[in-house]
Amino acid sequence: MAWNEPGGNNKDPWGGGNRNNDGPPDLDELLRKIQQKLNGLFGGRSTDPESSSGGSFPWTLVLVVLAVLYGLWGFYQVNANESAVVLRLGKYHETVTSGLHWNPPMIDHVTKVNMTEVRTERTTGQMLTEDANIVEVVLTVQWHINDAESFVLRVREPLKSLQEATDSALRHVVGSLTFNGVISQNRTQVSADTQVRLQQYLDLYQTGIRIDTVNLSDAKAPREVQDAFDDVTKAREDEVRLQNEAQAYANQVIPVARGQAQRMIEEAEAYKSRVVESARGEASRFSQLLTEFQRAPEVTRERMYLDAVQDVMSNTSKVMVDVEGGNNMMYLPLDKLAQESATQASQARQVSPQVIDDITQRVINQLRTEVANSRRSRDVR
Repeated sequence: MAWNEPGGNNKDPWGGGNRNNDGPPDLDELLRKIQQKLNGLFGGRSTDPESSSGGSFPWTLVLVVLAVLYGLWGFYQVNANESAVVLRLGKYHETVTSGLHWNPPMIDHVTKVNMTEVRTERTTGQMLTEDANIVEVVLTVQWHINDAESFVLRVREPLKSLQEATDSALRHVVGSLTFNGVISQNRTQVSADTQVRLQQYLDLYQTGIRIDTVNLSDAKAPREVQDAFDDVTKAREDEVRLQNEAQAYANQVIPVARGQAQRMIEEAEAYKSRVVESARGEASRFSQLLTEFQRAPEVTRERMYLDAVQDVMSNTSKVMVDVEGGNNMMYLPLDKLAQESATQASQARQVSPQVIDDITQRVINQLRTEVANSRRSRDVR
């Protein structure tokens, strides 16, 4: 007869109904017992394994699944450019770097922070300068996070703190400079000083922020008075341009004037030397002439007379001779004689010394002849 037919007493054909108690426990029976205990813990009704139906809820499987999901939920990945701040029950626990990590969910709270991203903050405002002028500035700040713990835990709103600290540092630096210094002359100094002061503020607040660069994008007068300041700026530019032109003219004129002054000094020195040497030569010639005059007065006197006549005749082209005892005045055209004697001197419109010497000698000879004839005439009378 089959084991499941009526009258078979539900006997297991493999001997399950008559199993020896000393053998290994049945797995299904063990699971049913665990389920009964769990039902009792959760307020359920305990049932007999032989009379329990197979429709009871599988709490064991649910717990296993929940445990697996809980364990998987705790895994997280931290990228190479990130750091993660771990809070355990609301208290700082640790800071982890890149890699795969696990923390118990709902017990630990993990906050990831990008440590390499360069962020930009822009500040605009009207500020008062040292000389009581209003300037409108635009400042750009580039920063990154260098301390994840301080950035997450030390300050409640680090970005707002950064904005306020930037505004404070910029106003302090602008207030210590003049209007012209802010908009033109000291723009680089404004950026550098603002960066130093801003970093000091952020370190004091423990924000965990590191300033990379500070750039003064724009600095100008307010829109309401922009036209007036443009006129002032143009006037200053004209002033600088005129100063540069004047300096260039001075650089051009002063060396020329110095050269001319040096040339005049050298010419004066040459004139001085020439006059002094000429005077010394005249003095020496006079001394020598005096010596000769003391030796032969008549000859020296005549020679001096002839030299004087030669000097006079060399400066004129016409000579009028008044002969003693005669009624007529003799005219000597020296220019004609010079033209006949020297054609080259005529082309140059000057009388050469050789020609003058020749003419002078001819005039002297003629004068001597005239004087001799006049003396003979007097002697005859």
